[in-house]
Amino acid sequence: MVIVTGGTGYIGSHTCVELIGNGYEVVILDNLSNSEESVLDSIEEITGTRPQFFNVDIDNATQLAAVFEKIGSQAKSVIHFAAKKAVGESVKEPLAYYRNNLDSLMNILVEMERFQIPNLVFSSSCTVYGQPEVCPVTEATPRKEAESPYGNTKSMCEDIIRDTARAQSLKAISLRYFNPIGAHESAKIGELPVGIPNNLVPYVTQTAAGIRKELTIFGDDYDTEDGTCIRDFIHVVDLGKAHLQALRKLETETIRSSYDIFNIGTGKGSSVLELVNTFKQATGIAINFKVGPRRDGDITAVFADTTKANTVLNWKAELGLEEGLRSSWNWEQNYRSKKA
Repeated sequence: MVIVTGGTGYIGSHTCVELIGNGYEVVILDNLSNSEESVLDSIEEITGTRPQFFNVDIDNATQLAAVFEKIGSQAKSVIHFAAKKAVGESVKEPLAYYRNNLDSLMNILVEMERFQIPNLVFSSSCTVYGQPEVCPVTEATPRKEAESPYGNTKSMCEDIIRDTARAQSLKAISLRYFNPIGAHESAKIGELPVGIPNNLVPYVTQTAAGIRKELTIFGDDYDTEDGTCIRDFIHVVDLGKAHLQALRKLETETIRSSYDIFNIGTGKGSSVLELVNTFKQATGIAINFKVGPRRDGDITAVFADTTKANTVLNWKAELGLEEGLRSSWNWEQNYRSKKA
């Protein structure tokens, strides 16, 4: 059994589909703060299996302990997604981010030790690199002071996991992934933010659908070719497969404890303006946008060197930017048609 925290969320749901498709029994823990319980129906439609689900606040130690009393003795691994994840929001609400993201991880680690669950895959982020001096970044690229409280929580969580692995029987992998986009080919699951989207692509698709008046590009005066920020946009299906490969690696290791880190990206940087133009190529729809001021916490450019993940995890990104944007639009249209 694999416990997946945040499993009804965007990346979590796609990872659950990959896990179930490869024979894993999945139990999802989520408080539905940024997702809908109907995602369970979609996972069942895609895989033919409905994961067991617990509605629980993972940053509440008492609630989490009660759930682990029911399932902890059967679990062999945990994949931990559940966290607040918006860079801009974290700048405005730092205490909420530190409390949620750190407490939830430490609560999970306490329960893993209590029930002797040996394997942990952690959802980290390229934000731990801050503004790197050189791109692409490797796992050996020094972490810099984070540009946002969100990024800082990911650095702190990595340190907590590393120190815990040294102190007890824990095998753990942190996946530093870049900017997830896209949706499952079935268009039954995708990125479904509650309220106004904080991430770029759902704002693009909602603008294309007429839900948002226009997209704001935060700054066009960065030191890049077209003046907009550069990111490494990784398809969420590829990302789900990376979690599967990380879990397989942990399960096959015979050592008592270990900790490792992997970049999960495409290895290619694309600008925000390039993404907007590629969306038009992929869908035929031009996005209405304006340029606004820079956003607090944003960096100029970051993209991945994925050599380590390619060789050690036997994983490689297979889907590109156009495929990611086309699948995101298909998902948006399918979701809106159901709501109509």
